[in-house]
Amino acid sequence: MPGPFRSLFAAVLLMFGLTNAAAAQQAAGPETTNAYDLAWATVNGSVAEAKELLNRIERRGKPDIAFALVDLWRFFPAVEDEIRSTLVALTGEDAGPAHGDWVKWVQRNTALQPFPDYDRFKGDLFAKIDKDFRLFVYPGFERTIRVAEIAWGGVRKDGIPALTDPELIDPAEAGYLQPDELVFGVEINGDARAYPFRFMDWHEMFNDVIGGVPVTLAYCTLCGSGILFDTRVEGYDEPFVFGSSGFLYRSNKLMYDTRTHSLWNQFTGRPVTGDLAHSGIELKVRPVTITTWETWYARHPHSTVLSRWTGYDRDYTPGRAYGAYFASDDLMFPVHVEDTALPAKAYVYVLRDTDAQKAWPLTAFQTEPVINDRIGDTALVLVGEPASRTVRAYRAGPNSFRKLAGGAGAPVLVDDRGAEWRIREDALIGPRGARLARLPGHIGYWFAWRNFNPDGTVYGQDR
Repeated sequence: MPGPFRSLFAAVLLMFGLTNAAAAQQAAGPETTNAYDLAWATVNGSVAEAKELLNRIERRGKPDIAFALVDLWRFFPAVEDEIRSTLVALTGEDAGPAHGDWVKWVQRNTALQPFPDYDRFKGDLFAKIDKDFRLFVYPGFERTIRVAEIAWGGVRKDGIPALTDPELIDPAEAGYLQPDELVFGVEINGDARAYPFRFMDWHEMFNDVIGGVPVTLAYCTLCGSGILFDTRVEGYDEPFVFGSSGFLYRSNKLMYDTRTHSLWNQFTGRPVTGDLAHSGIELKVRPVTITTWETWYARHPHSTVLSRWTGYDRDYTPGRAYGAYFASDDLMFPVHVEDTALPAKAYVYVLRDTDAQKAWPLTAFQTEPVINDRIGDTALVLVGEPASRTVRAYRAGPNSFRKLAGGAGAPVLVDDRGAEWRIREDALIGPRGARLARLPGHIGYWFAWRNFNPDGTVYGQDR
């Protein structure tokens, strides 16, 4: 294999016929001044041709090609020194020696405008990996995010296959599960289901109907967040069905809907490219619980659980897919995180559909398993167990709560008057049938929440 294609990503491009020296020579003729032609000829060239073309790009002297050079660097490590040198010359800045340094530079430089055909260049580049990527990135496509920050996640469209209407089984048939395994637990209208991490790490998404409600669990392993969305949208007769596009935005999964092939931000539940980019749609978030299988089953003995027969051949041993990533402090893809108040991969619990944005570090629950707090005008109580990443939040009304009691199968919250409130997935149930509704929220890594909520407050830092 030629030198410039020894990296994993470049090998994929070579497999799809990215190199074409003749085309490069033709495109790089003396008349070539267009930034698209220069960038594309660099893609198609050999090492020697790429170096000469980078010299021409530098002589051209315009920084509008900088984003394309950062894109190319990832796939042509053999000329990374020349690409970096050209970037420094064009921009007057030196972001650093590594490709990731320049990816962060792209994220910071929001004022720089790429050359007019950058959409076409990036779409053509992605199409060499997977022709289906043209469904997402093409000349003039609508978007609310920057094209420069749409990154390839290393897989093709649906390379991480969603589980749609997956088979669920009785717990008695789930002998493969260990008591301390983590699951995503969902209960809607009395229908309780468990989706073990060992499967979701590989599939990152399910489309299902729970308690008569169509939902999708969009799980971004890279940002540690599994978010349950109600897929019904006003004005549409059928619920949306989602898949994994193969693209990322600031190390966050860009999912797509099968109806329009618009890309959606997994963390916000909003479409960001395609026909729906300016629709104003925001999916409703529903409560989801992370806990151990043992605890979930004790509280929901009638729950069903995902079958190991998913229709896909994967090694579903717990931790096999992302164990090393979860155990590391490092991110897999470069992200500029300006706020370092917490480590990038510190777990936080965040609420949705409230009148303000706030995060609770999971570590706060080590000393305060019951937290009385406010978010905007809403009084709430949160109950957390850091070891299992379990947090539930409820409206508190005029009540204040002081401790957790009861066994694993029937836990209760005790308020300041000594009254007990049963903890359920949808609400706290108190004396004489009093009810305090649960609020929708989820766990995520600090860097992901802060990237999309730069003005949100943090428990313990807002006092």
